Amino acid sequence: MLEEGSFRGRTADFVFMFLFGGFLMTIFGLFVSLVFLGQAFTIMLVYVWSRRNPYVRMNFFGLLNFQAPFLPWVLMGFSLLLGNSIIVDLLGIAVGHIYFFLEDVFPNQPGGIRILKTPSILKAIFDTPDEDPNYNPLPEERPGGFAWGEGQRLGG
Repeated sequence: MLEEGSFRGRTADFVFMFLFGGFLMTIFGLFVSLVFLGQAFTIMLVYVWSRRNPYVRMNFFGLLNFQAPFLPWVLMGFSLLLGNSIIVDLLGIAVGHIYFFLEDVFPNQPGGIRILKTPSILKAIFDTPDEDPNYNPLPEERPGGFAWGEGQRLGG
C-alpha cells in the first residue's frame, strides 16, 4: 500500500527510501550485533505507511481495534508476547521514524528544508521521462497503425 499510495509515480523516491533505510539499518545493526535485518526493514516500511495514513482503522486478530500509527507498536508487542527480542522491531521503528521525520515532518516546519533528496541518477534510471508535447509518433506507432484509405477513390 505504501508503494501504490505515497510513492505512486515516484519509483526513484521509493528506491531511495530503501537505500536510505538499508544503509541506516546496516550501521545501527553493527552496534547491536544484528545480521538479519529483514524484519527490521519490514517494520520500517510499516512505520512509514502507518504515519502517512493516521486515520486508517486497523484490527489485530479481531481482538484489538486501533488506528494505523499504533500498528508498529502492536506488532512489537505481539513479538514480545511470543518471546522474541524486540531489538529488531525497535531498530525498524527508529529507522522508519528518522526517514518519516526527515521526509515529511522537518520540511514542513517553519524554516525547515528537505534534507533527503533523491539523487538525479536514481530519477534518471527509475522514473519515466515526461512526455514531449511536440512528439509526433511514426505511423506504425500510432493507435490503429497506418492511415489507410487516404488515397484516391476507385472509379471516381
